[in-house]
Amino acid sequence: MSSSSSSTVYIIFYEDKNFQGRSYECSSDCSDLHSYFSRCNSVRVENGNWMLYEFPNYKGHQYFLRKGEYPDFKQWMGFNDSIRSCRLTPQHRGSFKVRIYEREDFRGQMMEFTEDCPFVHEQFHYHDINSCHVLEGYWIFYEEPNYRGRQYYLRPGEYKRYTEWGATSSRVGSFRRATDLY
Repeated sequence: MSSSSSSTVYIIFYEDKNFQGRSYECSSDCSDLHSYFSRCNSVRVENGNWMLYEFPNYKGHQYFLRKGEYPDFKQWMGFNDSIRSCRLTPQHRGSFKVRIYEREDFRGQMMEFTEDCPFVHEQFHYHDINSCHVLEGYWIFYEEPNYRGRQYYLRPGEYKRYTEWGATSSRVGSFRRATDLY
């Protein structure tokens, strides 16, 4: 089954672990994958970077995947086998810059980063980030230190409060640049 007549396949979803069961090939953004498979337990990313979402219309838990094989949803830090939408993320070859703020509306202590940050508390001295401004590049925020827990994909722009990047709390334990190079 294929989502495109193009010979270039970017990502393949499998219903079962270890690339077994019904599969679906996708080469572009898809806001509702439900009609193609009922569950997703493994993924093969042929090329590009992708954000997978738990619910249709790019909602719910988010997962950033780059080229590689993910034989089990736990490999992409999935909370369950529900993937209902996906988005191909832009390739960014330039510089990266993000400003994080202690309080909403860009108030309180501010720090600027151009590199990954595995432990926000060690650098920022706060566990919470209530607003941020992504100046350059694309970033992934993680709820826990060392790139663990819930993930949030941030595009360039202003986020006056954590709910604007899809989080349910202001807790950010780590963040990194959305790039091919990890």
